[in-house]
Amino acid sequence: MDVLQQPRNEAPARMEPLAKLPVFWALEGKRAVVAGGSDAAAWKAELLAACGAQVHIYADALSDTFEKLILRGPEHPQGSFVHHCQGWNETIFADAAIAIADCEEDDEAKAFFDAARVAGVPVNVIDKPAFCQFQFGSIVNRSPVVVSISTDGAAPILAQAIRRRIETLLPQALKGWAGLAQSLRDRINERLAPGPLRRAFWETFVDRAFSSSDTPEEGVGGLLLKEAERLREAPAHTSGGRVTLVGAGPGDAELLTLKAVRALQAADVILFDDLVSSEVLELARREAKRMLVGKRGGRKSCRQEDINDMMVKLAKAGKRVVRLKSGDPMIFGRAGEEIAHLDRENIPVDVIPGITAASAMASRLGISLTHRDHAQSVRFITGHSRHGGLPADIDWRSVADNRATNVFYMAGRTAHLIADRLIEAGLAPETPAVIVSKVSRSSERRWAGELSDLATGIGEIGYDAPVLIAVGRALGAALAGDRSMQSDLLGAA
Repeated sequence: MDVLQQPRNEAPARMEPLAKLPVFWALEGKRAVVAGGSDAAAWKAELLAACGAQVHIYADALSDTFEKLILRGPEHPQGSFVHHCQGWNETIFADAAIAIADCEEDDEAKAFFDAARVAGVPVNVIDKPAFCQFQFGSIVNRSPVVVSISTDGAAPILAQAIRRRIETLLPQALKGWAGLAQSLRDRINERLAPGPLRRAFWETFVDRAFSSSDTPEEGVGGLLLKEAERLREAPAHTSGGRVTLVGAGPGDAELLTLKAVRALQAADVILFDDLVSSEVLELARREAKRMLVGKRGGRKSCRQEDINDMMVKLAKAGKRVVRLKSGDPMIFGRAGEEIAHLDRENIPVDVIPGITAASAMASRLGISLTHRDHAQSVRFITGHSRHGGLPADIDWRSVADNRATNVFYMAGRTAHLIADRLIEAGLAPETPAVIVSKVSRSSERRWAGELSDLATGIGEIGYDAPVLIAVGRALGAALAGDRSMQSDLLGAA
C-alpha cells in the first residue's frame, strides 16, 4: 500500500512555560479568614463560602454589601459566615486553610502577608500582587464544571472578555449534565471495562450534553444506562470506532465550527489533507495521532482507495477517526466516495460541515455572490478533472450566464482555458473576475480584473498555492462601489 503516512508532531507536545500553576482547591468544611469589611472583601468571602468554607470575617465595620451578604447567607449548604467585630491579629490564622485581606496601606498588607506566611497559611492581599502567594482568576461557573481564566495580573479586562466568550460557549444545562455524570460514573465503571466501549459511552454522553436540543431531565440517566448495557452486550467484533468527516474551512482556525473543534478534541486519529493549516491542527487533542494523507494536484498523493482502507482499519480497531478536509467535506471533497465505502463496511460516519473557500472569499472581499441586482444564482465548478485538464462535460453555454456568479475551484492551471470557454460561449470579455490564493490566511493574495485578462492575473498570482477564481457581474458591482478595495485587489494583499 503506497500511503503517505506522515505524522505531524508525532512526539508529545511539550508544555509551554506557565506564569502560574492553575489549581482547583477543595475548601469544603475548611476554615477561611477574611480581614476587612469592604465590598471587595465581601466578594472574596462570598466566593469562599460558595466553595463550602467556614468564612471568619475580621472587621470593625462592614460595608452595606457585606452586611446584606451575611444576612442572606451562602448558597453552599456547608458554607457559613462568622463576623468577628474586631481587626485581625496573629492568632486568627490558627487552623486556617486560606487567608484573604483588603488593606489600604502597604505596611498593613505586608504585616498580614508575613503573619500568614509564618502561620503556614496561603495568603492573598486584594489588589496588591507583591503580597499574594496566589491570584483569583475570572470564573465561569457551571459547577461542578468550573473554568478559571488568569492573565497573571497583566490584563484583568482581557480575562473578563475571555470569560464572556467562554460563557457563550458553555450551555447553562452543562451544570446538570456534569452532576448527572457524577451520579452515573460508578455504575458505568461497573458495566463497562476501561477501553473503547467505556470511551464510546462517554463520547455519546458528551455529544448529548452539548446538543442544544437535549437536557439532563429526569429519565435521561436511565436511557444512558440502557446505552451502556447495549454497548456491553454488543457482539465482540463491535469496536465502538467511528469516522467523522470534518470541514477544516479555508485555513483560518477561527472559522472552525464549535462542533468541529469538539470532534478534534475527541479524536484518536486525525487523517488530514495537505491544505489543512497548522493552526487548525493545534486545536486537536494532544494525544491524537496526526497523519498526513495529502492530495495536491501535480504532486505525489495518497490514493483515495488507500485513504478509504485506512479509515475502515482504524475504525474497526475501535478508534475515533477524524477525516479532516480543507473547506467543506461535501464540496469537491470526495466525501460521497468515503461515506459510501464506510457504509459498505458498516462503519458509523458523521459529517461536520466547514466554511467552503467561496464563502470565505466573499467574506474577505465584502462581495455578495448573489447580489440581487446582478446575480440570481451562484455555481461552484471544479476547475480540473482527474486527468488535470478541464472537465469535458461542463455545459459552457449554461455557465456563461451573465445573471450568475461562477466560482471555479482548483482552477489555477486551467484559468486561461476557463476564460476562453466562457468568452466562446457568449460571456462578455469585460465581465469582472477575481482570483484569490490561500484565502483567509496571512499569505493570501488577490487579483481583480476582467475575464479576458485571467491568464495575466494567474501569471501574477501563481498557481502553486490553492487558487479560487470567481467570475460575474456581482463582483464588479461590489468593486465599483469601493475603489480602495479595488486598488487593494490589484496585486498582492
